[in-house]
Amino acid sequence: QVQLVESGGGLVQAGESLSLSCAASGGTFNAYAWFRRAPGKERDFVAAILRSGSSSIYADSVKRRFTISRNNAKNTVYLQMNSLKPEDTAVYYCAASLFGSISAYIWSYDYWGEGTQVTVSS
Repeated sequence: QVQLVESGGGLVQAGESLSLSCAASGGTFNAYAWFRRAPGKERDFVAAILRSGSSSIYADSVKRRFTISRNNAKNTVYLQMNSLKPEDTAVYYCAASLFGSISAYIWSYDYWGEGTQVTVSS
Protein backbone atom coordinates (compact mmCIF):
# COMPACT_ATOMS: atom_id res chain seq x y z
CA GLN A 1 0.00 0.00 0.00
CA VAL A 2 1.43 3.35 -1.06
CA GLN A 3 1.24 6.14 1.46
CA LEU A 4 2.69 9.63 1.69
CA VAL A 5 2.60 11.34 5.06
CA GLU A 6 3.65 14.96 5.50
CA SER A 7 4.88 16.46 8.73
CA GLY A 8 6.54 19.62 9.98
CA GLY A 9 3.91 22.22 9.25
CA GLY A 10 3.21 24.94 11.75
CA LEU A 11 3.00 28.62 12.52
CA VAL A 12 6.03 30.86 12.04
CA GLN A 13 6.76 34.55 11.65
CA ALA A 14 7.86 36.17 8.42
CA GLY A 15 11.56 35.72 7.84
CA GLU A 16 11.78 32.50 9.79
CA SER A 17 12.40 28.99 8.50
CA LEU A 18 10.51 25.75 8.53
CA SER A 19 11.29 22.26 7.28
CA LEU A 20 8.69 19.85 5.95
CA SER A 21 9.08 16.10 5.61
CA CYS A 22 7.19 13.58 3.54
CA ALA A 23 7.58 9.92 4.39
CA ALA A 24 6.69 7.64 1.51
CA SER A 25 6.08 3.92 1.72
CA GLY A 26 4.89 1.10 -0.49
CA GLY A 27 6.99 1.83 -3.54
CA THR A 28 10.14 3.19 -5.07
CA PHE A 29 9.43 6.59 -6.54
CA ASN A 30 11.27 8.15 -9.43
CA ALA A 31 10.26 11.70 -8.61
CA TYR A 32 8.94 13.71 -5.70
CA ALA A 33 7.31 17.09 -5.57
CA TRP A 34 5.72 19.64 -3.30
CA PHE A 35 2.63 21.61 -4.19
CA ARG A 36 0.67 24.11 -2.14
CA ARG A 37 -2.78 25.61 -1.99
CA ALA A 38 -3.05 29.09 -0.54
CA PRO A 39 -6.33 30.51 0.76
CA GLY A 40 -8.57 31.46 -2.14
CA LYS A 41 -6.16 30.13 -4.74
CA GLU A 42 -5.64 27.03 -6.78
CA ARG A 43 -3.10 24.38 -5.96
CA ASP A 44 0.21 25.23 -7.55
CA PHE A 45 3.70 23.87 -7.92
CA VAL A 46 6.48 24.50 -5.44
CA ALA A 47 9.40 22.18 -6.14
CA ALA A 48 10.32 18.76 -7.48
CA ILE A 49 13.30 16.43 -7.39
CA LEU A 50 14.40 13.18 -9.00
CA ARG A 51 15.14 10.16 -6.85
CA SER A 52 18.73 10.39 -8.04
CA GLY A 53 18.94 13.97 -6.84
CA SER A 54 20.55 14.95 -10.12
CA SER A 55 17.76 17.31 -11.09
CA SER A 56 15.43 19.63 -9.25
CA ILE A 57 13.07 22.42 -10.25
CA TYR A 58 11.40 25.25 -8.38
CA ALA A 59 8.61 27.70 -8.83
CA ASP A 60 9.89 31.23 -9.37
CA SER A 61 8.11 32.37 -6.23
CA VAL A 62 10.22 30.11 -4.00
CA LYS A 63 13.48 29.91 -5.91
CA ARG A 64 16.51 30.77 -3.76
CA ARG A 65 14.40 30.48 -0.62
CA PHE A 66 13.23 26.86 -0.63
CA THR A 67 15.29 23.72 -1.09
CA ILE A 68 13.96 20.29 -1.91
CA SER A 69 15.97 17.20 -1.00
CA ARG A 70 15.49 13.50 -0.48
CA ASN A 71 16.80 10.59 1.54
CA ASN A 72 16.37 7.48 -0.56
CA ALA A 73 17.18 5.09 2.27
CA LYS A 74 14.22 6.49 4.18
CA ASN A 75 12.00 7.13 1.16
CA THR A 76 11.59 10.63 2.47
CA VAL A 77 11.51 13.98 0.73
CA TYR A 78 12.08 17.29 2.47
CA LEU A 79 11.31 20.91 1.82
CA GLN A 80 13.50 23.39 3.61
CA MET A 81 11.77 26.76 3.59
CA ASN A 82 13.77 29.85 4.46
CA SER A 83 12.88 33.53 4.54
CA LEU A 84 9.22 32.69 4.74
CA LYS A 85 6.68 35.28 3.68
CA PRO A 86 3.01 35.64 4.56
CA GLU A 87 2.18 34.72 0.98
CA ASP A 88 3.77 31.31 1.60
CA THR A 89 0.85 30.50 3.86
CA ALA A 90 -0.83 27.44 2.42
CA VAL A 91 -1.52 23.78 2.82
CA TYR A 92 1.54 21.99 1.49
CA TYR A 93 1.12 18.67 -0.27
CA CYS A 94 3.70 16.02 -0.97
CA ALA A 95 3.43 14.15 -4.26
CA ALA A 96 5.33 11.26 -5.80
CA SER A 97 5.58 9.52 -9.15
CA LEU A 98 6.51 5.87 -9.54
CA PHE A 99 7.63 6.07 -13.15
CA GLY A 100 7.52 9.66 -14.32
CA SER A 101 10.11 12.38 -14.29
CA ILE A 102 9.95 15.65 -12.42
CA SER A 103 7.50 18.25 -13.59
CA ALA A 104 5.45 21.16 -12.34
CA TYR A 105 2.17 19.54 -13.33
CA ILE A 106 -0.28 17.92 -10.97
CA TRP A 107 -1.08 15.14 -13.42
CA SER A 108 2.53 13.98 -13.41
CA TYR A 109 2.21 12.50 -9.95
CA ASP A 110 0.55 9.27 -8.95
CA TYR A 111 0.28 9.64 -5.20
CA TRP A 112 -0.43 12.45 -2.80
CA GLY A 113 -0.31 13.13 0.89
CA GLU A 114 -3.15 14.80 2.73
CA GLY A 115 -1.25 18.01 3.31
CA THR A 116 0.21 19.97 6.18
CA GLN A 117 -0.65 23.54 7.10
CA VAL A 118 2.02 26.21 6.99
CA THR A 119 1.05 29.61 8.32
CA VAL A 120 3.39 32.60 8.13
CA SER A 121 2.41 35.62 10.14
CA SER A 122 3.48 39.16 9.34
